[in-house]
Amino acid sequence: MQRKIYEKLLHWKQESCGRTALLIDGARRVGKSYIAEEFAKQEYISYIIIDFNNISKDVTDLFEHYLTDLDTFFTYLSGYFNVKLVERKSVIIFDEIQLFPQARAAIKYLVADGRFDYIETGSLISIKRNIKDVVIPSEERHIQMNPMDFEEFLWALENETLMEIIKDSFEKRRPMGQMMHRKAMDYFRQYLIVGGMPQEVQEYVNTKKFDKVDAIKRDILHLYRSDIIKYAEGYERKVESIFDEIPAQMQKHEKKFRFSSLSKEARFREYEDALFWLDDAMISNMCFNSTEPSIGLKLNMDRMTLKCYMADTGLLISHAFDENGIVSEEIYKKLLFDKLECNIGMIVENIVAQMLTVGGHKLYFFSNPSRDSSEDRMEIDFLIAKSKISSRHNISPIEVKSSKNYTLSSIRKFMEKYKEQLFTPYVLHTSDYKEEEGIVFLPLYMTPLL
Repeated sequence: MQRKIYEKLLHWKQESCGRTALLIDGARRVGKSYIAEEFAKQEYISYIIIDFNNISKDVTDLFEHYLTDLDTFFTYLSGYFNVKLVERKSVIIFDEIQLFPQARAAIKYLVADGRFDYIETGSLISIKRNIKDVVIPSEERHIQMNPMDFEEFLWALENETLMEIIKDSFEKRRPMGQMMHRKAMDYFRQYLIVGGMPQEVQEYVNTKKFDKVDAIKRDILHLYRSDIIKYAEGYERKVESIFDEIPAQMQKHEKKFRFSSLSKEARFREYEDALFWLDDAMISNMCFNSTEPSIGLKLNMDRMTLKCYMADTGLLISHAFDENGIVSEEIYKKLLFDKLECNIGMIVENIVAQMLTVGGHKLYFFSNPSRDSSEDRMEIDFLIAKSKISSRHNISPIEVKSSKNYTLSSIRKFMEKYKEQLFTPYVLHTSDYKEEEGIVFLPLYMTPLL
């Protein structure tokens, strides 16, 4: 599985030269351990993986007794794993670092010693839980790993040319053409259905059977539930109730999360910790209402008005259509051919949120439910800022459309009311590229290029 994060790891190795350790965090089953080992195989003469999920006391005792004598520490470590460590040409991987916080604390001394490189992997939520009485090393650089993006999905399916054609079309602001657009949408629907978790993708590459992919996705969802029970101490029921409610909330026309659906008296403050637990665990992507579409969307963020998306859309589908314990092959085929009789808008909006997040965007939307003025009343799915901020014209509104029949009243109101703030308004839809009346209409598969 070719992953773009590999280039970030390579940049860290070349730029850091042993002065920092690298911590890779991400959701469970997102591929952290795999990429760390693959990087070690390709970029170092030798490596040791210490998997703290399955390690003997002999190894953990080394951290207890020999950190003041690193010559002996490395001699014993090398002997135990039967790996010859070569100074400045070997790397030691601490896998599932959250299970043994003393190893994380030891990074300070190991990096200062300078002999080898160090990579840590773990889930952020469990890392945070296991830092009591541990001094977090300042020598630790942090990198986040997300599900596979659309281009990585294409690579997995051995298609290395399509995304280049899509990029060329986007940069030259011209349509793909009927044949290439249809081909790109076919691949995109496969990505939307399968999702971006490497295990899901690998199963699809091997079998092309959606029911087998669905079984993998259910294993991951079960793992997430186990993590909620294990790590969300004190509010696990609240986390679980939000997790279970995500598909139903997204099915609504206005996808803002309504806490009253959890219980009559439910309020944001009661569920705030539970919400941000899901965000930290990278199980969900939070999208906040920005009350003023201007520079500094975060400055105008209303934390109490939000949407809650699933971090992986493939998982959302298995989470949503679970009446019989498994999503049937028939439902998947209807999704693939755009024939499913349900609100597919929630799935399409979720995949856009996923692609924007993977592309490095913080998620914001704009909602003004004004009862006094129809001109002020509008709902914009997403807001993004352009990469180079200027004195004005910085914000792009994004509307997501899952069918061919739609209206554009909100985005037109936005364009009129916020002329000074407006950069490029986008409509993401299932058709080819076009520009009309100041709006850029992009096919959904171009979302990663924003």
